[in-house]
Amino acid sequence: MPLHMMLKKKHLSAGRVPLILFLCQLISALDVPLDLVQPPTITQQSPKDYIIDPRENIVIQCEAKGKPPPSFSWTRNGTHFDIDKDPLVTMKPGSGTLVINIMSEGKAETYEGVYQCTARNERGAAISNNIVVRPSRSPLWTKERLEPIVLRNGQSLVLPCRPPIGLPPAIIFWMDNSFQRLPQSERVSQGLNGDLYFSNVLPEDTREDYICYARFNHTQTIQQKQPISLKVISVDELNDTIAANLSDTELYGAKSSKERPPTFLTPEGNESHKEELRGNVLSLECIAEGLPTPIIYWIKEDGTLPVNRTFYRNFRKTLQIIRVSEADSGNYQCIAKNTLGAVHHTISVTVKAAPYWIVAPQNLVLSPGENGTLICRANGNPKPRISWLTNGVPIEIALDDPSRKIDGDTIIFSNVQESSSAVYQCNASNKYGYLLANAFVNVLAEPPRILTSANTLYQVISNRPALLDCAFFGSPMPTIEWFKGTKGGALHEDIYVLHDNGTLEIPVAQKDSTGTYTCVAWNKLGMAKNEVHLEIKDPTRIIKQPEYAVVQRGSKVSFECKVKHDHTLIPTIMWLKDNGELPNDERFSTDKDHLVVSDVKDDDGGTYTCTANTTLDSASASAVLRVVAPPPTPAPIYDVPNPPFDLELTNQLDKSVQLTWTPGDDNNSPITKFIIEYEDAMHEAGLWRHQAEVSGTQTTAQLKLSPYVNYSFRVMAENSIGRSMPSEASEQYLTKAAEPDQNPTAVEGLGTEPDNLVITWKPLNGFQSNGPGLQYKVSWRQKDGDDEWTSVVVANVSKYIVSGTPTFVPYLIKVQALNDVGFAPEPAAVMGHSGEDLPMVAPGNVRVNVVNSTLAEVHWDPVPPKSVRGHLQGYRIYYWKAQSSSKRNRRHIEKKILTFQGSKTHGMLPGLQPYSHYALNVRVVNGKGEGPASTDRGFHTPEGVPSAPSSLKIVNPTLDSLTLEWDPPSHPNGILTEYILKYQPINSTHELGPLVDLKIPANKTRWTLKNLNFSTRYKFYLYAQTSVGSGSQITEEAITTVDEAMASRQVDIATQGWFIGLMCAVALLILILLIVCFIRRNKGGKYPVKEKEDAHADPEIQPMKEDDGTFGEYSDAEDHKPLKKGSRTPSDRTVKKEDSDDSLVDYGEGVNGQFNEDGSFIGQYSESRPGNEQRWKLCGQEMEARTMGISSTNRNWRRTLDLNQEKNALCLMTSATPPVLQTTQVIVMNLEGSFKD
Repeated sequence: MPLHMMLKKKHLSAGRVPLILFLCQLISALDVPLDLVQPPTITQQSPKDYIIDPRENIVIQCEAKGKPPPSFSWTRNGTHFDIDKDPLVTMKPGSGTLVINIMSEGKAETYEGVYQCTARNERGAAISNNIVVRPSRSPLWTKERLEPIVLRNGQSLVLPCRPPIGLPPAIIFWMDNSFQRLPQSERVSQGLNGDLYFSNVLPEDTREDYICYARFNHTQTIQQKQPISLKVISVDELNDTIAANLSDTELYGAKSSKERPPTFLTPEGNESHKEELRGNVLSLECIAEGLPTPIIYWIKEDGTLPVNRTFYRNFRKTLQIIRVSEADSGNYQCIAKNTLGAVHHTISVTVKAAPYWIVAPQNLVLSPGENGTLICRANGNPKPRISWLTNGVPIEIALDDPSRKIDGDTIIFSNVQESSSAVYQCNASNKYGYLLANAFVNVLAEPPRILTSANTLYQVISNRPALLDCAFFGSPMPTIEWFKGTKGGALHEDIYVLHDNGTLEIPVAQKDSTGTYTCVAWNKLGMAKNEVHLEIKDPTRIIKQPEYAVVQRGSKVSFECKVKHDHTLIPTIMWLKDNGELPNDERFSTDKDHLVVSDVKDDDGGTYTCTANTTLDSASASAVLRVVAPPPTPAPIYDVPNPPFDLELTNQLDKSVQLTWTPGDDNNSPITKFIIEYEDAMHEAGLWRHQAEVSGTQTTAQLKLSPYVNYSFRVMAENSIGRSMPSEASEQYLTKAAEPDQNPTAVEGLGTEPDNLVITWKPLNGFQSNGPGLQYKVSWRQKDGDDEWTSVVVANVSKYIVSGTPTFVPYLIKVQALNDVGFAPEPAAVMGHSGEDLPMVAPGNVRVNVVNSTLAEVHWDPVPPKSVRGHLQGYRIYYWKAQSSSKRNRRHIEKKILTFQGSKTHGMLPGLQPYSHYALNVRVVNGKGEGPASTDRGFHTPEGVPSAPSSLKIVNPTLDSLTLEWDPPSHPNGILTEYILKYQPINSTHELGPLVDLKIPANKTRWTLKNLNFSTRYKFYLYAQTSVGSGSQITEEAITTVDEAMASRQVDIATQGWFIGLMCAVALLILILLIVCFIRRNKGGKYPVKEKEDAHADPEIQPMKEDDGTFGEYSDAEDHKPLKKGSRTPSDRTVKKEDSDDSLVDYGEGVNGQFNEDGSFIGQYSESRPGNEQRWKLCGQEMEARTMGISSTNRNWRRTLDLNQEKNALCLMTSATPPVLQTTQVIVMNLEGSFKD
């Protein structure tokens, strides 16, 4: 059956401890004392969703307890995380906590992933939650250009924020350039998404600095959006703008904006849906626009809003329900109203639930042969799935245990044995999360033990409950009985309450409850008992309470408070003013029964409370003080007192003296105390130290003195204003010398060499010497021998070395002070040891048990205690990799060291290399160093999974194939059986295609993939595999080449004879046309081009105008008339010379006047331009070169012609005369059409 155990209380009084505290301790009463063998228990771990600061080192916590102390290991993303291979990762000693040092180097993003810690010992393994480690992110806003917003008075507006997505999400707020928060109201408010909503705008909303800020608390950074400018114009401003820019437009009326009923800005439509998780805060939002500003109301259909859990935020636009549950599901309706109407929106709320415990599994302690159950019961929406693990392994594949039977959410144990001890994990999960709980089954046979301290005294006030503790442990679970006195029988539940955790409760303790109570715990293995004592005390009462008082300012008032209490309890009287401490003011003074306030001030008015506290109870009473104004009097002048004078020493004895003085003037503020200081002119001349303080009414003081000190005294007076200057020093008084009254402290005996003993101590100072000639008598003898004390007297030093001692022998040591007068009291002896030497014997019978591919357990026999020759600090294991099972002749052997503290005779070697041969030896360690090594013991580790391939590259890309080359893993950790290659295509939107798997023989380091798509990006994943499984992956991406088949066909056409002849004919024709154009161009003249262009039906050869797709007419150099059509004119209908005097060079690609690649151009052209002849020459050369290029074997002829088609035609247009221009266009266009055909 399960065993309950309760922890010991930390105080004696049960009267002030609520009963609920003891009953709650039952929940945590399953701890096994740490001196007993037990499986590991996780005591501390990082949160499941662990967001880290990328500017600080990463600390992933994992702490556990157990007996033997557990060892720790980690997985990352489901595979073993070998921290020894990463120099930035360390594990805290004696802990599983990882520290990743990214401050010096490395990036936090490198260590993103899912981590899980395992704590393991010989009784089982406990696992942590899956800890998802992610660095926080605070990205910047995307650069954007925000246009100013101009609105009419009364319109609605939404200013978008759209903050960058950070981790964790940012906190949004709106401010101006002066970092002042923008005012919000029922009309203007911020939504849950961060946008700023205006139900209607007003002229005062006009400003240029609406700025949305995103604060990322994790990194303590704030990002700022570009400012948004808003201008709200009135009707008059709007009409002025319309009149200035438009004609024949009706102006707006005098009303600023038409009033309108509400409509919702968010959410949209009449209905919406909201899903929330149980336990979270449900936030529903409705923001409406309208004029006048709408008011929002909330109701729940077919129900009422939950009391004490419903809150309205953001001017009732947001409804929040905290700690939401499934019962909160339903339809919620928000209603927006103004004087013109109302609008409704229904939000359907569904509450889902991540798993939550109904019964979490608890640790189970059983005795051999007993039965028990582990119950794991959870709920959620949807219903969570329950799965069991044992020692971190799914129970379906774990080793079979005949004592256990699984029945859904329950594991039933019957007839358990010690081998049944294990740690079980219960995982309850659904789509919204998971719960993971560790619970161990520990099979022990232990007689009862009582953990409550013996003879504990409980003191309780009469007529209150008394709770007597009896914390126990045992397996099987002991039976608990209570007895009162020595002859009484067992106490029964007619008067008493017996709790399962062993606590005895007396519901109403009376005086006759006083006595001795005995708790007896027994099971089949034995019995234990413990006595506790109970005393019943009288309650504390205030029999004379303070009374209401009215006093004048500047007078004195006194409050009385008399207390009656149990004679064995000492009460503490404390006065409070207005439930706080009394002012730190000398005007307030207290004695046993009274509070006195002198020189009462206006601020002293209030409620004064007297509280009487004992260790068991308290009582209090209050009274009110009212301060009234006194008759006006002249204000006195206040100052610190004048210093005392006439100091005199009388009654001079060896160790005391009486000091008398005369006080100085108090300067209208009574002296409250005198402070006496002394100077030791012999040892510390010029240094004044505190001697004593006396009340302000005394003028004498009896002072205690020390021997052999040359005293001088001075006195200072103090009042409420401050402290006076010191008086003149008194006469000097030298006390007589005496023997020391104390001995040196911090005496120690430690050897620095094998044959010595160094005795050290903290010497006395001059004030403590009590006389001249301070020396020390140092004595020593062996602790276990019958030798007499050996003594030596040394000067005032702090160390003495005894030579010729045997090695590491215990000594008794004494150091006694003495001076010229005599010796100090006999000192107590302390124990020390002579020096240590290196151990003499190596540990024997070294055995190695290989646990898995990375872990081995080492056992050895302890060495004889005498051979240690010093304080045993532990055993040290040296281990090294002698050779790899797959690679011989490894380079330099690096030895590793593990030290195990104390007298342990076994230890675990973690982090071993799989498939390797290791050797080790063991040495004993003391304070001097290491002893001899044991005989080297070798062992082999089995195979493990390999590391990732060392490199991966893609060579020889072709149209439909890629060749991969790689290097084998640097750590194969076994014999490679094969490689696994996976790849998938990536489209232009970076989406991944289907995954293809290939298995490649282990002797291959090169592989060609064929039948791939051309001009396609592929992503490759390569793993190596041993018989144990697959290792880590290495990835790479590559692109196949483009399809050149069409280009090859074009080259074949260009080499045909008929094609070359045709191109030559075209070149000759164009040359003739260019000559004709040149002649006609020199003649000049005006030609109506459009009439000829209209004769052609092909739209591709029509001249182009800016507005309707046609060019205007051309005029010669003498005709400076404006163009008839196609020119862009300003609003004043004038043509500026610089607007029309443009040229081809102004629109080309440079000084040569070439057009852009796409043939586009801008502007209007006139016939007469300076340099037309030069442009004509260049254009002709270009046309000829292009034509010759068509007949060449260049495989890109078609692309060249296509890209320059419009360019060549326009070149002729601007350089040739209109008739030739038109003819040339027709020829070139037709020729080009034949090429395309």
